[in-house]
Amino acid sequence: MPREMAYFQGKIVPLEEAKISVKTHAFLYGTACFEGIRGNWNEDQGVVHLFRIREHYERLRRSSKILKIGLALSDDELCDLTTKLVEQAGFTEDVYIRPIAYKSQEEIGPRLHDIEDDFLVFVMPFGNYLDPDAGIRCMTSTWRRVDDLGIPARAKVNGLYINSALAKTEAQENGFDEAIMLDDRGHVSEGSGENIFLVRDGKLITPAPSDNVLEGITHDSIIQLAKDELGIETVERSIDRSELYIADECFMTGTAAHVTAVTEVDRRAVGEGGTGPITKQLQQLYFDAIRGKNEKYAAWLTPARPKKEQAAGQRVNA
Repeated sequence: MPREMAYFQGKIVPLEEAKISVKTHAFLYGTACFEGIRGNWNEDQGVVHLFRIREHYERLRRSSKILKIGLALSDDELCDLTTKLVEQAGFTEDVYIRPIAYKSQEEIGPRLHDIEDDFLVFVMPFGNYLDPDAGIRCMTSTWRRVDDLGIPARAKVNGLYINSALAKTEAQENGFDEAIMLDDRGHVSEGSGENIFLVRDGKLITPAPSDNVLEGITHDSIIQLAKDELGIETVERSIDRSELYIADECFMTGTAAHVTAVTEVDRRAVGEGGTGPITKQLQQLYFDAIRGKNEKYAAWLTPARPKKEQAAGQRVNA
């Protein structure tokens, strides 16, 4: 039977056995960084396609550098290890993979230097985080996106996500699906866990990285698909809040969110209040690419063939 699995302290084990101490530095101070990687099941091929796994690990390495966390494994070793983990977990459905590089020492005191590091990764089944068909209603949050001089925005730092959690809860408690956060200058930054695009006059517009935006891998993929398949260029620039209200279309992208239309912002309909034509085309192109249905983008995918039996407790020499 399929089972949630983890690579933890050098071994592949059932997820419930991957436990850290309550004194672990990363738990006490958020001194960790992570990635979210999608594995998309293709029934016809009998394969879970891992989406742009190398690019995710390259970003994890950059995040780790900012936090002074050492990653002992190479990118090739990390990719191979993750593929083995997904195969041993045995899921024949979409999965989510969470690698974490963290300060593993049991130590009191907020700092980054002279603290031991470790790395773990786990896999679990994961469906849609947002509804890509119905679209979502958003509000601009009163919580501002953390500035890069506070917590580096281009690193996926565990502790930073309290900023996202505050915004997400505020939005949902006010009857919306998702939050849109502004930066400290009032420019549109991103959602609680997604990048954002507008469509105006046939062009894509998205905030620049200097607006405290995480440099998204799905975001980058959409820019490429729009250019290569639709001939649409993307403009990266600052976006004011009011521009959200007059956009022809708006959508969010991310590992969890895929490509999800924003149909309403601050109780104002975006465009016609549904999923716009360009968003629909990009959704289809993206889903075909990530599920291995478009050979043109095969280089984005790493196939993992689920095994029927797991070898829990196997030590992995990556």
